[in-house]
Amino acid sequence: MLKRSSIQWAVYVGLAPATVIAMLGYVGTMLWTIGISLTESKMLPVARFAGLDQYARLFGTTRWIVSLQNMVIFGCLMILASLILGLLLAIALDKHVRGEGAFRTVLLYPYAISFIVTGFIWQWILNPELGVQKTVRSWGFSNFQFDWIAQNETAIYCVVLAAVWHAAGLVMAIMLAGLRGIDRDLWNAARVDGIKTWRVYLHIVLPLLRPNIITAVVLLALGVVKLYDLVVALTGGGPGIASEVPAKFVMDNLFIRQNIGLAAAGATVLLITVLSVLAPWLYFEYFRSTAPRAK
Repeated sequence: MLKRSSIQWAVYVGLAPATVIAMLGYVGTMLWTIGISLTESKMLPVARFAGLDQYARLFGTTRWIVSLQNMVIFGCLMILASLILGLLLAIALDKHVRGEGAFRTVLLYPYAISFIVTGFIWQWILNPELGVQKTVRSWGFSNFQFDWIAQNETAIYCVVLAAVWHAAGLVMAIMLAGLRGIDRDLWNAARVDGIKTWRVYLHIVLPLLRPNIITAVVLLALGVVKLYDLVVALTGGGPGIASEVPAKFVMDNLFIRQNIGLAAAGATVLLITVLSVLAPWLYFEYFRSTAPRAK
């Protein structure tokens, strides 16, 4: 008993430095950011309390409202498209096709590339003077037009397209791991009962893949909230502010416009958004099953 207690205390002592660093480096900086957002800070932090004035200015700024709208559009389309495409790719690879290892490598490769590189690749592809539009026109289709990246109404969809290309491989890997964990006897039983394949996937496989789907959604949702470098490399937030996102708004106000109070307010809103994504997931995954049930 004494030996076990000594080992536990040794573990606690060993974890203490990392715990202190985490508390200061993460929790401390979050609290400091929230505090700055409640002051009149501009170029440098000041201690003059301003209440919620920075938040009122934030939500009265057209650029911030547009960035929030873009985040919602981007998040919904990117998560949905990545889940569907990743699941379809996983289902195809689960058939044990020839060269499966090579296909997995190729499909996962985009996720290994940084968002900056992804942005530049798709900027070349979507550039009307360099990419798809110029190539198709060189084939004789002089009226072909594919200039989404230069249009205010469609620029954000170019970001969605690049992000889906980047993330679909990750979703494919997560879903494929789930598919490979399903007992093959379920498939044999379904064949014996004459159940159509699409019904098996819809009513049996998808419910069994629920943990994998939740994991993929959380990872993708966190990527949506902190989206920055892909937009900078692909569109620069333009044309105008058509593809502006909250993280870029925060960084621009922090380093270019020198308005750290407004930037801190924006960062705090993003923090609340992240917590609103994580809290339900943590509850359903770790706390709901242990919570006492009403009799």
